[in-house]
Amino acid sequence: MEPKLQLRVQRYGWDAAAPNYHTDWAAQLRPAQDTLLEMANLQPRMSVLETACGTGMVTLRAARAVGPSGSVLATDLSGEMINQATNKCAGADLSNVSFARMGAEALDVEDNSYDIALCALGLMYVPDPRKALAEMARTVRPGGKVVATTWGERRHCGWADIFPIVDARVASEVCPMFFASGAPGILKMDFEAAGLTDLHEKRQSELLEFETPNALTRAITLGGPVAMAVKRFDADVLAQVQDEFLTSVSQHLRPDGGYSIPGEFVTVCATVS
Repeated sequence: MEPKLQLRVQRYGWDAAAPNYHTDWAAQLRPAQDTLLEMANLQPRMSVLETACGTGMVTLRAARAVGPSGSVLATDLSGEMINQATNKCAGADLSNVSFARMGAEALDVEDNSYDIALCALGLMYVPDPRKALAEMARTVRPGGKVVATTWGERRHCGWADIFPIVDARVASEVCPMFFASGAPGILKMDFEAAGLTDLHEKRQSELLEFETPNALTRAITLGGPVAMAVKRFDADVLAQVQDEFLTSVSQHLRPDGGYSIPGEFVTVCATVS
């Protein structure tokens, strides 16, 4: 897919997913976000740039970590995601956060202006992850850090069949390279290509817990990367997609009727020279 078109698909796709994303994914993504923030080791008074901030799951935690004397600029391509995150920060009475809608590959931010740059589960959606990492590195002062988390290998992510199930009904191409950064060694290579040094990687396996079939199918089809494609389905086709997806994860069905879906994440932390 041509990069400009891919970005347009991502923008409107995440606009569509925004109403469901935070509620449906906050608990499941928390372990990966914990790792990112642990490796970032944020301290009071730090200035933080976050790309692909989504609904602010990491943003709120980063703002609290750096305290009122620190600052966070949170950016995302999706205006609806920015609206959700802005409202959540306002509700949490956090005044040290600002938001801006901008793509990860073209940050309208001055060079060497932040102590650290973060990206939690956003690099899978950009046409050129290395360009996005280079942009993050550009904005960070020498000696500062860049930390990013992506989904891991496709074979270790038990929900991955949603992509071919959707693509069989509509040529969505929503995430043609979704699992590319999660392959062994690839994210570290992307960091190195962006000129970053002193790399540390952590790969983690988690179980994504969903209490009901409805909670699972809502998260996967309406609150995630296929949300824009799903909007094109009528009720009958959507029901077919959800049923086929549940069949694809039937081995992860718990005795209580919930689902424990395997998921893998990879996080890399590096230093700006």
